[in-house]
Amino acid sequence: MSRPAAERREELVELYKQARVCTRCPLHETRTQVVFGNGNADADLMFVGEAPGASEDAQGLPFVGRAGKLLGEMLGENGMTREDVFVTNVLKSRPPGNRDPEAEEIQACRPYLQRQVELIEPRVICTLGNFATKLLSGSQDGITRVHGVPQQRELGGRAVTLYPLFHPAAALRTPRVKEQLSEDFARLPGLLAQEPAPETPSEPETRPTPATIEQMGLFGS
Repeated sequence: MSRPAAERREELVELYKQARVCTRCPLHETRTQVVFGNGNADADLMFVGEAPGASEDAQGLPFVGRAGKLLGEMLGENGMTREDVFVTNVLKSRPPGNRDPEAEEIQACRPYLQRQVELIEPRVICTLGNFATKLLSGSQDGITRVHGVPQQRELGGRAVTLYPLFHPAAALRTPRVKEQLSEDFARLPGLLAQEPAPETPSEPETRPTPATIEQMGLFGS
């Protein structure tokens, strides 16, 4: 049963406070700041990307560069805004040189993402790219194979629809990928209009805490 949004939001603030001083992996030595996530802390729709880049590391917010602009545009084309959704990454700290996340870094950050899912209680989670898709689906199937195909999963102790999408950064590099991303995005309103099937497939995950740090631009009401 869902708990009150205000209560979950307070716990999300506490989770953010833990994450911003985290030293679980070596990335804390090179990051400028933790990029926890931002948006609506009680969102039905959540996006999970790979890791912060340079702009995100500087601003402390996810998807604020060109890929973030494209994400916002595609949300707008489908009647949504960034304020309607919650956006985060598998890693909360930027890997040097924007290299791929390493296995130990993913495992170190995994509890934060699990708790975020647990506390925000989204009904649909869009995984952006391979790393988020493989982590949350519990499958090694790549994004080219599974993009645009809804999957029923139990994450954060609740049935959710996992919806893999190409990463917006890949769409910026390849026009055909951008077309596919746009086509997949167009199915989102329909997914949000239906309840997820009460299935319990692989990889139980956890949920995050909603918070009251609107002044930091992290969480909306």
